[in-house]
Parts: sequence; C-alpha cells; structure tokens
Amino acid sequence: MMKRFRWLPAIVVGAVLTGCAPSVSPEEELVQDSEEAAVETTIIPNIQLSDNYYKTLIPYKESASRGLVVSNIYTKYDVKEAENGLMRISQKEFDTDNYYFQEGQYLSERMVQNWLGRSNQTDQAVKEYGEVYRGLNPADTDASGNPLPPEVKAVEAPVYLTHIIEQNYLTKSDDNKVTLGGISIGLALNSIYYYQKEQYGEYYEETIPHAKLEEAAKKMAQEIINRMRQRDELQNVPIMIGLFKQQARNSIVPGTYFSYTKVEAGSDKIGEWKPINEKYVTLPMSSPDDIYREINTQFQNFKQDIDKYFSNFTSVVGEGFYQENNLTKLDIDIPIQFYGTAEVIGFTQYLTGVMLQHLPNNIQINVSITSANGPEALIQKEANEDEPFVHIYE
Repeated sequence: MMKRFRWLPAIVVGAVLTGCAPSVSPEEELVQDSEEAAVETTIIPNIQLSDNYYKTLIPYKESASRGLVVSNIYTKYDVKEAENGLMRISQKEFDTDNYYFQEGQYLSERMVQNWLGRSNQTDQAVKEYGEVYRGLNPADTDASGNPLPPEVKAVEAPVYLTHIIEQNYLTKSDDNKVTLGGISIGLALNSIYYYQKEQYGEYYEETIPHAKLEEAAKKMAQEIINRMRQRDELQNVPIMIGLFKQQARNSIVPGTYFSYTKVEAGSDKIGEWKPINEKYVTLPMSSPDDIYREINTQFQNFKQDIDKYFSNFTSVVGEGFYQENNLTKLDIDIPIQFYGTAEVIGFTQYLTGVMLQHLPNNIQINVSITSANGPEALIQKEANEDEPFVHIYE
C-alpha cells in the first residue's frame, strides 16, 4: 500500500525550534516523488498561542466527513463541544509540544454514514466492501426480520450513535517528515431517542438510561477499533476513543465527554476506560444543588448590580464549565437594546468593575455584549489575573 508522508521545509523546522519567523522559498523545500511515497509540502506555524492549543499544519486539510457533523448532532452547542472536547481530551495522550493537529483524513464520509446506520441496513457499500461498512447501531427488526413497532424500538433498539468525529495528531521526525502519530475518535451519543409512531406524526421521546448507553457505546468502540486495525496504515498507530453524551434538542448548554480509552499501537484490544467528570450549567439557577449554590449567588449579585444601573437590556445568561466538580470557566452573554457608542462604553466600563467585584478571580471569564447590530464589546479575564482585556467594537 502506498505510504503517505509530509515533508517539512528545512527552514521551517529551524523556525519551530528557534522561535524565529519562517521564511520559505521553493528552493529550500525538500520534495521527493517516487512510486513508494506520495509527498506533500507542509508548513508548521512558528507561533503557538498557548499550551492549550495545538499547532496546525498548513495548508489546512478539512476532515473527509466534515459535512456530516451539523446534520447528525442536534444543537450548535453540541457540535462545538463534541469537537473541542475531543481535542481537550486528546491532550491527555498527545501533548501539544510534540504533536500537531489535523482534521481526520482516514474515515470517509461514506464510511461514517454507513457506520451510523443500523446493522440490518445493507446497502451497496456493504455488498462491495464487506462488513467493515456495516452499521453500528442495533437492528430495528425482530429475530424473524419483522420491523419493530416504534414504541418497542425506542426502548429495545434506539439509535445510540449519531456521529463520529475523527482527529489526527502528527509528529515530526528527524529527517523532516511529518507522519501520523495518533488518532482520536469521538463517538457522539444520544441521551434521548426521538421517534414518530406514524409518518408525519407527532414526535415522542424516550430517555436512554446512561448505563445502557455506555454499554452499547463501548461495544461499538471495540468494533471501530477492529475495523480500523484492518487498514495497513492504521495498524501501528495509537487510537484514543472518547464517549460524548449529547443533550436534548432544546438544550442551551452542550453535552460532555464522560469516558475515554487509549488503544496502544499494534493492539486491537480496549482495556481500561477512564472516567471524565465535566459538566456545563446555566446561570442563574432557580434551585441550585449545593455544588453550584455559591457561584449562583455570586452571579445573581452580579446581575442585580447591572439591573440597578441599566434597565433597558433583555437578560444576563451565564454558562459555567465544571471539571472535577470545580468551576474553571464562565461565559456570559448580555444582549443590550441601546446602541449609542458612549452608552456602550459606559456600560462596558461599569460591567467590568461589577465583574471583578462579584465573580471569582480563579476562573476564566468571557463576557460578550451584543445588540441587534452585532457584537458591541468583549471582556476577557484569565484565571487569577487582576486585569481583564476589554475591547469595544467599532
């Protein structure tokens, strides 16, 4: 099978190591063409925003199944978190100093579409290429091949798997080649199964018990590993798989990953699954649990001080992100109804002071002020920093 490598211009490699700005010319690029290797020229940016971000190869390559994510995942919040959360978990196994990010290039759109189908749905791809293209979700027929009634299917054979995200992590060798160093796979899973009893009829919903969902997901993860290992180019690559639980269709906060595992290079056996304790919450809450009570009170005091000064805006809504039961980030959206520049500046100045007074200092805070005209102002404060960044859009 043809091997694929990406060669780095020598001067770019030097820039990565020394921190200098790259300057690349065609004469300085290393290019090799042969029957055994397909070669591409690649640039690695010399600037890394922080240790929380991977450097991304240029030219940027989109995922082979990129177009499926919006149609397969219910909310825009889940779309974003399914991808960002997988990248965050990947840092546990593929560190940002030694690995470079690339969208998935190995699972084609057709393959992902087939895997999301039911196991009894046989199309041309299964007939042509075999079981590697068969659907991973349970069959919606009984032992005799008769279709299950919708109510029975919702309980006994719901669609568990709704999307598959692939991310590639590449490493640089001493001879200026970039090769695949690891793959991360995210399995987006239904927490609720939506169904109709008749065509064009009313939608019903059935909550999927978490234990049942987790059991089915882990079986599908093992099957995915088995199929990926059948490909020569993926036999000796570490593969990480994360399990992402979507929220309901009308949710305004995203779901989260709840478990992950890593299969070492050359192995096709999944061993230990590691739990992930992350959660998004909406603020303010009417009756918060004990773990959220303090931040809820602080957020309500923050909101009340804004109400005292400016009354002509619609709402203040916060989204808190918890990791291991600790609040690490708070995003706040404030839509306003006034438009004057002086008024926006005055409101932003006041808001910044109120934020520093009432909200915790040890978390990252992002405040977005918008109007019908679009973004008006942005306030950002890193954890344990006293001076926020404030920007007024012109």
